[in-house]
Amino acid sequence: MTKNSLKMESNEKAIYKWITGISILVPIAVAVLLFMPSKVNIEQEWVYFLPHLNAVMNSFASVMLLLGLYFIKNGKIRWHKMSMSVAFGLGAIFLISYIIYHSTAESASFGGEGWIRLVYYPLLISHIILAAVALFPILLAYYYGMTGKYDKHRSVVRYAFPIWLYVTISGVIVYLMISPYYTH
Repeated sequence: MTKNSLKMESNEKAIYKWITGISILVPIAVAVLLFMPSKVNIEQEWVYFLPHLNAVMNSFASVMLLLGLYFIKNGKIRWHKMSMSVAFGLGAIFLISYIIYHSTAESASFGGEGWIRLVYYPLLISHIILAAVALFPILLAYYYGMTGKYDKHRSVVRYAFPIWLYVTISGVIVYLMISPYYTH
């Protein structure tokens, strides 16, 4: 091996460590915030707008993911990269917004009764589990795509894309189902 290939291998190992660390720490931070007994009291009404903004961002991210799929299927790599970068950026902004909201406001409780609960809770649970697992393959796929490692990118995207799309769409559906029960 040459010095250059050893350096590239070392850099890739460092990036894997970062991706793994972020993929573990973010779900833990979110879980802590969700189950935190007392919220930070910032007394700002604007935080109550964040769930609505998050739903809009998730909707737009879903559109960007589908456009990214369309572009890559039609050989428009530059457009694919742009739409996936927008989806990735929206995901990052969403995560920051989600953390701000859940660290400052109490979560709304679903008030639906009857059969709708049998729809809502499995959807919510699958959304939460897949959102927690999705970060690692999304980060890995984005890294591979942006660094030109297309074979690795395609093998990860096979799993990352459907999970990411499901999480963005199910997040919007969960929001629409619980939004009538927000108290603010």
